[in-house]
Amino acid sequence: MRRQQNAPGVMPARDKVSRHHGAAERGSAVGDDGAAERGSAVGDDSAVGDDSAVGDDSAVGDDSASEPDGVIELDGVTKAYQAGVRPALADVTMGVADGEVAAIMGPSGSGKSTLLNLIAGLDRPTTGTVTVAGQRIDTLGESALARFRARHIGIIFQFFNLLDDLTVVDNVLLPAQLAGAARRRARARATELIERLGLAGHRDAYPARLSGGQRQRVAIARALVNSPELLLADEPTGALDTTTGQEIGRLLSELNAAGQTLVLVTHDPALAARYEARTITIVDGQVVGAQAPHAAARASA
Repeated sequence: MRRQQNAPGVMPARDKVSRHHGAAERGSAVGDDGAAERGSAVGDDSAVGDDSAVGDDSAVGDDSASEPDGVIELDGVTKAYQAGVRPALADVTMGVADGEVAAIMGPSGSGKSTLLNLIAGLDRPTTGTVTVAGQRIDTLGESALARFRARHIGIIFQFFNLLDDLTVVDNVLLPAQLAGAARRRARARATELIERLGLAGHRDAYPARLSGGQRQRVAIARALVNSPELLLADEPTGALDTTTGQEIGRLLSELNAAGQTLVLVTHDPALAARYEARTITIVDGQVVGAQAPHAAARASA
């Protein structure tokens, strides 16, 4: 989205990291209260293994390969959980361009979270293809998919999903560990984000000592630590009061203005307008419409 702190500046033992890795696997779907990141932990400065060797899993594609125009490309995606029952998603084709902010909207049970789970690689389509950052992810094996997600996708949850027994800096560092990042580089990146998000005075604090807004800022820093091409946010202000929610909204807008591709799930048209997002509306598992940012703003007025 795990790692246990030993002492400032010291990486945890491999078995303790693996314990938190297990905790992450138990709650990996968007909408759950569990953490989201899955992958192999590291205890040294080198990356884990070789990207071309993933056991029985498919290898993550070569970053030098030609990429489609969008950061996200879904083609004919259907997700059915039970035969004979209306699918959660039905024949969805859509894309999100590099640097765009898109809001997935719709009533409860419409398929918003299912769509976000498929984009995040936390679930697989029954039919159709899902391509993210130039890599078709629906055909990857679990290990390769977990590594790809850790390196290329950041996820922000409504209820933060921080690990209570890790400090702020250790929560932020966790995806970098799972991605096999070098320690020195990962710590420098974590420090940069903690300072940028106004958390420098809380670096060694535990989540229970933080306000809701501070915890969401930690979650955002964690999502950004690997500099992902794609940032996914599931109701990112839903658990916050109005003032704090507006602050987090401004922060996400600033990230997008700096070039970060952002996809958020929300049921609130006013929130989508605030982000100046292109809205993608889903009803009964089907995309029924899309609006450009200016149209979304008029609709919420």
